[in-house]
Amino acid sequence: MRLLCPIVSLVYYVDSVESEDKMDNNDDNFLTSHPIAQNSLKFVNKKVVVLHSGGLDSSVCLLLARKKGLDAISLGIDFGQRSRIEMVYADRLCEKFQIPRRIIKVRWHKPKRTIPKNRKIEEIRKSKSSAFLPGRNVVFLALAAAESASIGAKEIWIGVNSIDYSGYPDCRGDFIEAFQLMLEKAVPNGPKVIAPLQDLSKPEIAKLAIHLGLSREETWSCYRPKRINQSLRPCGRCDGCVLDEYAWTNAKAANLVSFRDLR
Repeated sequence: MRLLCPIVSLVYYVDSVESEDKMDNNDDNFLTSHPIAQNSLKFVNKKVVVLHSGGLDSSVCLLLARKKGLDAISLGIDFGQRSRIEMVYADRLCEKFQIPRRIIKVRWHKPKRTIPKNRKIEEIRKSKSSAFLPGRNVVFLALAAAESASIGAKEIWIGVNSIDYSGYPDCRGDFIEAFQLMLEKAVPNGPKVIAPLQDLSKPEIAKLAIHLGLSREETWSCYRPKRINQSLRPCGRCDGCVLDEYAWTNAKAANLVSFRDLR
């Protein structure tokens, strides 16, 4: 009998010590004046694994963990995704901020999916996309938990959020809670799953990105990039592009009050 199973391999890209990013005093004051950064001193040197694809949400999650004084490690999952350019953006960000990065390669047979185009924000919020990949975040979190055990990480950070992305069932709070309960059974004294952006809108996440020193050009969100003059460009029509445009266009007007409830 032939046994089929995913092939997993681990590649170490960066093995360096974090250094402080250069931000002006106003940015530092903003970050430390809100509960999102409170009690950070007690977390100094705590090792955490951050699932990091190279998109806006995961990149903000990574820099937020770092800003809180955590020993953050970027974990990328190479699962044969179509938009592999996002991995390049993740690598560049880690190099810029001198954050260690690791890659896990995994393959499984995926169902055929179509990438929707020109959907409105309201539709993205309410309905599940035809591009949804069943089991994706389950696999990612399970791999992150296994990686955490190998390096002694106490937390797994993931940038899921469901205010503007509730059509994806594995981005909702109830999924994170259920996975945590399962993990406690599977890995006693294992890592905690942290989703600090869970209740933020896309514009609020983009505003936080700005205060963390992250620009729009440093992340990649497009699902179906197009090649122009030997370079890849965002299509501007997929859900990823629509949400990214919505996030950055409305970032300045985003309400900072909502940050007070972050933990």
